[in-house]
Amino acid sequence: MIPLTEIEQARERIAGAAVRTPLVRLYVDAPAEIWLKLENLQPVGAFKIRGATNAIRGASPDALAGGVVTASAGNMAQGVAWAAREAGVPATIVVPDHAPQTKLDAIERLGGRVIKVPFDRWWQVIEESRFDGADGLFVHPVQDELVMAGNGTIGLELVEDLPDVDTILIPYGGGGLSTGIASAVKQLRPGVKVYGVDPETGPSLSGAFEAGEPVEVPYRASFVDGSGGRGVLASMWPYVSEVLDGAYVASLDETAAAIRLLAERVRVIAEGAGALATAVALSGRAGGGKIVCIVSGGNIDASTLARILAGETPK
Repeated sequence: MIPLTEIEQARERIAGAAVRTPLVRLYVDAPAEIWLKLENLQPVGAFKIRGATNAIRGASPDALAGGVVTASAGNMAQGVAWAAREAGVPATIVVPDHAPQTKLDAIERLGGRVIKVPFDRWWQVIEESRFDGADGLFVHPVQDELVMAGNGTIGLELVEDLPDVDTILIPYGGGGLSTGIASAVKQLRPGVKVYGVDPETGPSLSGAFEAGEPVEVPYRASFVDGSGGRGVLASMWPYVSEVLDGAYVASLDETAAAIRLLAERVRVIAEGAGALATAVALSGRAGGGKIVCIVSGGNIDASTLARILAGETPK
């Protein structure tokens, strides 16, 4: 668990970079009162600016002298590129070869250098926290405690804006977002239930909770590019198993339907991962009461969004 004092320090450190995003009600016929935490409204279109800025602003000038490096499918890349540009240092981003062009274009607009590699090689970079051929401070997208503390500032805002929340649903990618939010919430409101949400195309967290330890699960690339994987990182299991109450899985059809509903009802554009929590809340599987869904990002290719809004589920 990330100490509350570190999360509170992160809130001060990232001031002026990340914005305090709104918490809005989703009025829909569902078994729960659904609220949306709109992290898609951050300057880079996703929550990642919180952790990236906290990590880079918290690093020493010596550590930043060679620039920064990260591995990301897109959103963390944008957060790191944004914070590196602010710090006046170069950023190198290692991305999987299926990363959406929308996110790659955004990285380059922010001054980041993109290196594409196959998914397995990209995952290896995440596991090893380094990439041969790129110098600089490696800002891990998940297991860096400064990154998790920055993400935890979302939890501080949630309990201030909705003190009687019952359940929080968080899209699960590598565990940095869910660990950060749950760490803050559990220390301030111990009775709140916090769950991660996997896509069916890579149910890593669900598989780990079922087995009681990280296990390899089947994975395939999909339009839910910011979530899901082959398994929970061994270094993250102690964190997520301590602070999360379990996991749910959303199907691609449910996720596409949630993207459509968010666009139609609240004029919110969510990427695949950003709609996972809402998909589960709408299904009723997370129960009733007041449920907060983390809309983690809105960086989705226009062509993919158009297909989804037309009623299709991209495979």
